[in-house]
Amino acid sequence: MHYPHVGCSQQHLLPTAELLIPQNHLRTSTLTPCPILPWQLTSLLLLFLTFPAYLTVSIEPLPPVVVGDAVTLKCNFKTDGKMREIVWYRVTDGGTIKQKIFTFDAMFSTNFSHMENYRKREDLVYQSTVRLPEVRISDNGPYECHVGIYDRATREKVVLASGNIFLNVMAPPTSISVLAADTPAPFSRYQAQNFTLVCVVSGGKPAPLVYFKRDGEPIEATPLPEPPAGTGSWAPRNLLHRDLDDTKVPKSLAAEGEVGGGRPLATADPPRGLAAERGPVTETIPETVVSREFPRWVHVAEPIYYFRHTHAPVSDGTVEARATLTWTLNPQIDNEALFSCEVKHPALSMPMQSEVTLVAPKGPKITMTPTRARVGDTVRILVQGFQNEVFPEPLFTWTRVGSRLLDGSAEHDGKELVLERVPAELNGSMYRCTAQNPLGSTDTHTRLIVFGTTAPWGSPLPPQILTDLFPH
Repeated sequence: MHYPHVGCSQQHLLPTAELLIPQNHLRTSTLTPCPILPWQLTSLLLLFLTFPAYLTVSIEPLPPVVVGDAVTLKCNFKTDGKMREIVWYRVTDGGTIKQKIFTFDAMFSTNFSHMENYRKREDLVYQSTVRLPEVRISDNGPYECHVGIYDRATREKVVLASGNIFLNVMAPPTSISVLAADTPAPFSRYQAQNFTLVCVVSGGKPAPLVYFKRDGEPIEATPLPEPPAGTGSWAPRNLLHRDLDDTKVPKSLAAEGEVGGGRPLATADPPRGLAAERGPVTETIPETVVSREFPRWVHVAEPIYYFRHTHAPVSDGTVEARATLTWTLNPQIDNEALFSCEVKHPALSMPMQSEVTLVAPKGPKITMTPTRARVGDTVRILVQGFQNEVFPEPLFTWTRVGSRLLDGSAEHDGKELVLERVPAELNGSMYRCTAQNPLGSTDTHTRLIVFGTTAPWGSPLPPQILTDLFPH
């Protein structure tokens, strides 16, 4: 093989000032330096300029973060060219809008504090960081890092590359509550009725896992994609008139097994809960005793539960979750049962819960104002509470024993009964309040004493009798 220059080879050109001849092309093992001709230098320069600058950009992935955390977005880029600019964008509206959150322009800034050259200089690997000191739900979404470098051929041309990342911001639920659907509702003695608990969880992202427990034990429920027929919209079933209710028996006749008729029956004893308050005064006060015997449809067995879970987005980026638990209520076994709604969420270190105890109303506490009503006064009779915590909210109904109310109506619904400008004829009138929820019902009575009137025998009522009849 013949070479143009003695001892030189042009088959292996190197981008250096000298070329080295491989050993297999020489008769001896000596490597002879060979000078580069001018046309070879020109070829090398053109070869260098025809290749574009090298640039790769990537953003380090991040796991989901929690609201309030400090987050650092890291953009790594590698290049063999001269940097022109770095721009960070926040992408919104499905990618149609890009909001610029950080810019570094090499032409007008010499501050490289945002970049870290964490390798040897010859590697030309850099890192640009953007720090969010306290991340919010609104920071959730995609981000992009754009890097530009000058082209080798001309500084008027910029080579661009970008990387992107989706920042997933989680938020723990802020509130949880358990409600009873379709309440207040009456106590049903004649047919079974569905009962639904609703657990509402707000403020979380993503949607939490919601489940129910009874007396501390998880409930095995049948999932429902849609509410069962009638559930969530079932109307309270009206009871028969309470004075015609054959499950209510006067105490004086209960032992004889007689059932109440179509009107209130008088007994010789005052109602329970009032005897101690009224002291030695004896008077005939009608009393209704609720029978604790339930109809045959009540079965002492484990109920069948139905579960439904839905969630809806909220304008602030969180999710409101609703879980419902529906079953056929059995007052015999469900009264005083403890139900809890628990929530698991990746942003919570332990489950979040809210609990309620199903309790029938018992022992209403009634107050009357003014305590000494006179003719022409407006009297307010109010249920202030119960001897126990009642859930769900009870339904209150007022009636006047043996007659209609002052306004001519048969009954009044609500916690408060208002008698406008009471006349003297209402002196001694008795009022009954029935408080009921799906677990049970209870009655209590109060008597109105109108001062400034006379007793039936024509003389003023003695103060002691007034005090005993209506203590204050």
